[in-house]
Amino acid sequence: MKNENHLMPVFFFGHGSPMNAIEENEFTTGWRNAVKSISTPVAVLCISAHWETKGTQVTAMGKPATIHDFGGFPRELYEVQYPAPGSPETAELIKEILSNTEVSLDHSWGLDHGCWSVVKHLFPKAEVPVLQLSLDYFKRPADHVKIASQLNLLREKGILIIGSGNMIHNLRAVDWNKPVGGFDWAVKANEKLKRLIADNDIKSLSDYKSLGGEVALSVPTPEHFLPVLYALALKRQSEEVTFFNDRLIMGSLSMTSFSIS
Repeated sequence: MKNENHLMPVFFFGHGSPMNAIEENEFTTGWRNAVKSISTPVAVLCISAHWETKGTQVTAMGKPATIHDFGGFPRELYEVQYPAPGSPETAELIKEILSNTEVSLDHSWGLDHGCWSVVKHLFPKAEVPVLQLSLDYFKRPADHVKIASQLNLLREKGILIIGSGNMIHNLRAVDWNKPVGGFDWAVKANEKLKRLIADNDIKSLSDYKSLGGEVALSVPTPEHFLPVLYALALKRQSEEVTFFNDRLIMGSLSMTSFSIS
């Protein structure tokens, strides 16, 4: 991957199960391979599906906690700590850049599993500061796109921005006996969304509820899909989208990820 004009790339990671934090599989390998050729970032800003708030917030503490925001998993997973530092200075910069949005500096959240379960594979030494930007659940998808587009300056300052969610995420439809593969409607939705991403059709993606029944089944709630919009909103005209980890699992979950550079 080339880092043209000293811009940090942008990633969307399909993060899937929290167990990916401690497993070695094709997805964790794909995450690591995605960052092999980039320079070490000044900091990482993650937009995770698992931090929804009233209003927009950014973590601003010096030592963010590792949040185990899940249940029913092996003890080994709860013992994982990812002690990456935070960056109060970067949080202040983000607040300044998002001048058209009221942003609160958060000192209580930390890093949820949508963030640390992926980032620990990217930077296993936890040497890079990590921050999270929340998803304001009162905002429309188009509002999130506007917020995301203002973050482009961070890329020029060596900050790696990642969205973490799942393009196809319907937990109610999960088939635990189908570890690999997707239902027909999930496969069709995944391909439709990939085409729109490749075409940079962020307007249609922002209006995802109008994209038909397959997408409606695949995106029953917005939180795992909104990080896709954050990533794509940062794409510049000369940049390309590259998909990886493009696989459906358990019928109704997509691990599809992409990079922008």
